[in-house]
Amino acid sequence: MQKRHLLITGLPGTGKTTLLVRLARRLTYLYPAGFYTEEIRERSLRQGFRLVSLDGREGILAHAGFHGKNRVGRYGVDIRGFETFLCDLHLETSPASIVFIDEIGKMECLSLRFAELVRELLGSRKIVVATIALKGCGFIAEAKGMPDCEIREVTIANRNKLACELALWISERARDA
Repeated sequence: MQKRHLLITGLPGTGKTTLLVRLARRLTYLYPAGFYTEEIRERSLRQGFRLVSLDGREGILAHAGFHGKNRVGRYGVDIRGFETFLCDLHLETSPASIVFIDEIGKMECLSLRFAELVRELLGSRKIVVATIALKGCGFIAEAKGMPDCEIREVTIANRNKLACELALWISERARDA
């Protein structure tokens, strides 16, 4: 059976997000929906993570200056803001047949709504292309164990050639959908 969804994993800094953005840009003719994250840098120091939708909307996922109980490392995670951002995207009802998600990781999985949304998308007719943490339990492990998910690891050695290869992989599934 041909797998429908693509999970891109790898060590931090190998280019998972860069690859996801390249794929989304390369496949604009398929009118995908979704989002990716960007680092928020102040004086060359990473201070947090910004959410950017493929249609240009922005939000803040986490910041070193955020206080509260929802933390990953030195970053406070704005779960309410993240869930509002997700809700505004309407990914589950969007006419898009492909949804890009960056990423299924520790910060994002603090949101039960995020895990529900990703489960729903993985169970739908849409094609999901997501980055996912290399290691992790809970929903990270659950997503990796889903039978309809192809897992590909990006490394510094293969990241440049993966863009062409995975764009073709996604295009074939979109054509068959």
